[in-house]
Amino acid sequence: MRASRLLRILLILQNRGRRTAAQLAAELECVPRTILRDVDAMTEAGLPIIVHQGNQGGIELGFNYRTRLTGLTEEEARAMAIQLSAPTHAIDALGMPAALHSARAKFIESLPDRARKAAEAALAEISVAAPDVASDPYVIALAEAVRDRRIVRLRARSGASVECHPARLSFDGVAWALHDARAPDVAIPQGDWGDLNISARRYCD
Repeated sequence: MRASRLLRILLILQNRGRRTAAQLAAELECVPRTILRDVDAMTEAGLPIIVHQGNQGGIELGFNYRTRLTGLTEEEARAMAIQLSAPTHAIDALGMPAALHSARAKFIESLPDRARKAAEAALAEISVAAPDVASDPYVIALAEAVRDRRIVRLRARSGASVECHPARLSFDGVAWALHDARAPDVAIPQGDWGDLNISARRYCD
């Protein structure tokens, strides 16, 4: 969480210039004291952070330090902002809406000024809503098994359990399917998973 906040502070300062601790705290939904501690950590890490004291003071980046995502047109930036703001059942089922929200904020802050303003305008002009979808513990567990190449037993509590080497999860907008590394073209629909037993054993690709 802190690493994510530090990156957002860096992107805000490089794109918007000098900001007070109070302004940064309001943007990042924390208290000014947290911002000041973060600034100290960034300075210790070697980033050229300059803190100005007094009524006209604030926090800014020195030495023209910049890191930018370049190459996007304003229209492309608008499209990406809308896409990243659109809710998806897949993200919700995987328990990742907070991660997507954080990634969207970082993406927008990393854009050049004109593209960033276009993206922010798109978010203000267009809102996409969808029913809340609870995260699915089975999908989350299988996503981790896919990532770690863990052997999984489907329908583990039945008399017809099946061993699977999970290589990929797919989502068609309605339901999930699991693909076994030994038969990647065969989709095992979510309704056939049953109870899962995820082994500590890994399989080889």
